[in-house]
Amino acid sequence: MNQVHYQLDLLMAINQKLSTREKMYTMICEASSCAYLYYSFEKNQIVTVGRWKELFDFDIRNMHDVNRVIDEMEEDYAGPLRDVLFLEKTGNGISAMECKHKDGKRWYSFRTTVDYDGFGTPRDKLIVVENTTMLKRQNDELSYMARYDSMTGLYSRNHFVSLLGGYISRAEAEQVPVSVMIIDIDDFKKINEGIGKEAGDELIQAYAEFLKGFSGQDTMVAHLHDDVYCVALYNPSGKHSPEGVHQAIQERAREPFVFGEHSAKITVSIGVAEYPEAAKSALELMNSAEIVMFRCKTKGKNRIEYFNTPVLHDFLQDVELDNKVKEATFNHNFTLHFQPQFYAENRKMRGLEALIRWKDKDGHMISPGVFIPIAERNGCIVPIGNWVAEESVRIYSEWRQKYKKPFIVTINISSMQCSQDDFVDIMLGIIDKYHVEPGEVEIEVTESILIDDYEKVVDKLVTLREHGIRVSLDDFGTGYSSLSYLKKLPIDTLKIDKSFVDTILTDDTTKIITQSILNMVKSLGIQSIAEGVEEEDQFDYLKSIGCDMIQGYLLGRPQPPESIEAILEKSL
Repeated sequence: MNQVHYQLDLLMAINQKLSTREKMYTMICEASSCAYLYYSFEKNQIVTVGRWKELFDFDIRNMHDVNRVIDEMEEDYAGPLRDVLFLEKTGNGISAMECKHKDGKRWYSFRTTVDYDGFGTPRDKLIVVENTTMLKRQNDELSYMARYDSMTGLYSRNHFVSLLGGYISRAEAEQVPVSVMIIDIDDFKKINEGIGKEAGDELIQAYAEFLKGFSGQDTMVAHLHDDVYCVALYNPSGKHSPEGVHQAIQERAREPFVFGEHSAKITVSIGVAEYPEAAKSALELMNSAEIVMFRCKTKGKNRIEYFNTPVLHDFLQDVELDNKVKEATFNHNFTLHFQPQFYAENRKMRGLEALIRWKDKDGHMISPGVFIPIAERNGCIVPIGNWVAEESVRIYSEWRQKYKKPFIVTINISSMQCSQDDFVDIMLGIIDKYHVEPGEVEIEVTESILIDDYEKVVDKLVTLREHGIRVSLDDFGTGYSSLSYLKKLPIDTLKIDKSFVDTILTDDTTKIITQSILNMVKSLGIQSIAEGVEEEDQFDYLKSIGCDMIQGYLLGRPQPPESIEAILEKSL
């Protein structure tokens, strides 16, 4: 009797243990995000637990249910599901499938595990099902983002480069060319500043939509960055060629682009490079086209240019010179020359204009007309200009102490330099540092400095004049001159450009214009100075019509500081 009780207690304990385990396993399955299907080969029994009812809109209790579900499904989905749920199959592994659902398409992954007895006969099979719809959509989104530009829907740069590599490989095998066009919207920065960034983005999208029309067999379009696009043409000819695309672009440019509440007429600069002439790889081909596009910008925009060897040579020279300018700026490898200015009435020296000079490390003299534009493009003009200002005042300070007589030192100021917020503080700080009188320092600006931000520039010039610094306006009459605004400018001196002086004896129109300018500035209390005076007859005529001061080779060439001292000893 005791033995029976013992066995009953043991069975109850075992059942309780099994019940506890079953409860624990059930809770684990329910807490999981997966669905589980268990199949017993021995009992031909099916149990589904976990998230089964959430993942599927059908239930499976036995093999009959499996066959019914598969028969009711469309073949596109029944095939993969049959492979997964056909429970007599005993292979382990992982698979995935796409299913239709009342909420739309879903994707599932299936992990199958089979348990075998000692003779290799399957006993149990477990299928773990996971809803991978979100992961699939995220992967699809990442894949799309890797291939397409999010702003325009055109190919992204990286994907375009990859596809262009395929074009080139195919072209190499078929012995045909591939053309690449880099397209840049002209003056986009000004447009963007005028209409705002959000509207600027809409313009980029609108132009992308237009370029998308060229996409098709053997033609692809990409948005590289900002307002720059790229078109690749496999085996170009006829309308399917850079010329054909350019003609279509020019025709479209006749009408404005409408984007949101704005509209604008758009022109573009286009650089074209062709495989295999210009380059042998995708990136090199795009770089060659970009080089030509930049060349278009310097030649007036709204044009198309084609790559050739001289273009590349010029570009490489520019790159080399750009690097040299940066190195010279960092190391202060410039020098100053000074050109004297004289009063026309008595030919006494009025002052000196500081002029920058540069001899590169190879001993070649580089003209300011060459390196100054490069410095303006790469941003070096600001530190260069600040160096010129300080070095000019430093040298003048030494001369002032040595010769004990005042004169005027004139310093050229660039528009970028003047646009800096700390420009006024820098100039006043230099004058204070070298203890010179502000009235003995003159800054010379060109008309172009007034174009971008007239009010702001004028405010700075007014502040400097209030501290005693003189202001001279250079190149008057050559650019944006307006006699009406001249009276509003805070200037002490106006410089007559050399282009007027060159023809002042031979051209009646030049005589009339020059005489009018001199009469006007004299009535405004502004002094005048003519530059580029090289002949005695020019000097005499300018003096006769009332020009106050003369500068040019006739009376003095630009010279280094040590040569200038001889002039100072005579003149002061």
